[in-house]
Amino acid sequence: MRVPREFEELLTPRGRRVLAGRHPLCGALLEPGRRFVAADDLVDRKKATQLRDAIDRALQPHLEEMSRIIPPQSITEMRHNYGELLPKTARVSTVYLDTARERGFRAAKELGLVELLRSESLGAFTAAISGRPLRRNNGIQALCYRPGDYAGPHNDHHPEDAEAVGGYTDVHLTLCAPAVSRQLLVYAKRGHFSEVRDVATLGGLTIYRLPFWHYTTPLEARPKREADARRWVLLGTFIDAQPDDLRRSVVSPPT
Repeated sequence: MRVPREFEELLTPRGRRVLAGRHPLCGALLEPGRRFVAADDLVDRKKATQLRDAIDRALQPHLEEMSRIIPPQSITEMRHNYGELLPKTARVSTVYLDTARERGFRAAKELGLVELLRSESLGAFTAAISGRPLRRNNGIQALCYRPGDYAGPHNDHHPEDAEAVGGYTDVHLTLCAPAVSRQLLVYAKRGHFSEVRDVATLGGLTIYRLPFWHYTTPLEARPKREADARRWVLLGTFIDAQPDDLRRSVVSPPT
């Protein structure tokens, strides 16, 4: 498959209406208290299947495991009842794509994935749902969840980053293999982990206004299909445009 150079090529007619500013999700992340949008009908399923298979072949040999275990001292160093403190824990594999020095970058570049994730239309699509002007130069990454892989409770807040401290927008494109049964995104609403979304989709899009509390449950495979169960996530991170960015390359919501 030729990986599209523009994200727009993957979209259904409904997805293209987002780019045109004519979809109910446009500006959704401006709504007070709304931090999360999910849609399964904006990316063409056939094209999503082809993209998943191409990525699976090209990037599997270059995956690096990220594993952050529960620190034993989170129990042994407790001094007060109900005083638990849990840092972010996770197990997932990744291909970092931000620089050519990263392992797997060359394979992703040759596949066309880097160009796709930095395409003008992906930025415009994300800006349309965010409702905010976004910087054009976004961070990109590919994640691969296998059976049992997960991301523990975290909020993705970056108080030491002056550009992200006020919030930023992530977009995730999920490409699941048929052997995947389920993986849930659990997120907070009104102070409780009370909201759940199954993200084991093929061509599903999730767009986040970060930071907020959430976690991803361990990926579940269909019976006797563990070896083939993979959930690929293509990720783009967009920082809000700042006043001095107006002279630079910025993607803005449609008007």
